[in-house]
Amino acid sequence: MKVISIVGARPQLVKLAPIAAAFAETEHEHFIVHTGQHYDADLSDVFFQGLGIPDPDVHLGVGSGSHGAQTGAVLSALDPVLEREKPDWVLVYGDTNSTIAGALSAVKMHLPVAHLEAGLRSFNRRMPEEHNRVLTDHCADVLLAPTEEAMRHLADEGLKERAVLAGDVMVDICLRIRDAVLAGEHPAPALPEGIDPEQPFLLATIHRPDNTDDPERLAAIVDSLAALPLPVALLAHPRLVARAKEHGIELAKGSVRVGRPLPYAGLVAAVLASSGVVTDSGGLQKEAFLLERVTTTIRPETEWVETVESGWNVLVPDPHTLSADTWAATVTRTAPTADKGTPYGDGRAAHNVVRILEERLTQAGGDA
Repeated sequence: MKVISIVGARPQLVKLAPIAAAFAETEHEHFIVHTGQHYDADLSDVFFQGLGIPDPDVHLGVGSGSHGAQTGAVLSALDPVLEREKPDWVLVYGDTNSTIAGALSAVKMHLPVAHLEAGLRSFNRRMPEEHNRVLTDHCADVLLAPTEEAMRHLADEGLKERAVLAGDVMVDICLRIRDAVLAGEHPAPALPEGIDPEQPFLLATIHRPDNTDDPERLAAIVDSLAALPLPVALLAHPRLVARAKEHGIELAKGSVRVGRPLPYAGLVAAVLASSGVVTDSGGLQKEAFLLERVTTTIRPETEWVETVESGWNVLVPDPHTLSADTWAATVTRTAPTADKGTPYGDGRAAHNVVRILEERLTQAGGDA
């Protein structure tokens, strides 16, 4: 069986790590295409180096651009690769422009497509990611759902027959790296200057367009972070840095200390060292849940509803509308005491993915 994985952004690289490791235990051929959607070394190269992912077989180098330009560039560059390699499966990850471009390129060449992390829904159609994930689900042949909630969404959209509960590969890699960090196998994370990992601090990331593109909203969010009673280690995504500069907003103010994005093991170590997390990232919400750190999400909705239902995550769409005391109390609240369960699986999702693709190929009459 030959499988091509198409990745291009930080969250996809993290998901790729356990998938690549699971394929390495088999005789199957696993071919990696990196679209280059995230071209910053902090968001790409360090993940290959730090997570032991094999170097990409092909790097398309598409870089940044508008959604249309970026998606079109990936489509154009992918066509000859898929035509040459003729895989049994094209495996696409998550909800980026690389995801939808990979799926579209494959289906137009009549190549079977599997969508990892299928069925997630925010029901916010302002999010580019929502369009990407819905469109990808509706054109893919196998939908690898991470949770029961995702399975319900797919059934509601008439996609039940294509959906399989695989579990969440993020659990696989997060728990593995957590154990390595706790065993002292990774160096201490490079936290922003002024953050003492031995003292209470909050970890923050902000990058979504809804939070960064409007200068008034971004300024209000930064002010809310600056007013918190604990030091805030803000790991500044390139989008945040660019928009703040464009809008004339100073990020390093009040409680906020600004640093660079961390490699995955460093991020896990930073979450473990923190007293809590403030973010708008989908992945970090779940990682904090798995690592048992309370999270405050600056969004009106989340795809990871299980984190909210358990009390580990609280949605605060507009922190600047809360009183300073209420905002501080929310962010610094104590952890829930109830058992949070294992809604995202047991850490064997990547092996489930390989097995499911084997079974579906055999059922279709292919040679696994």
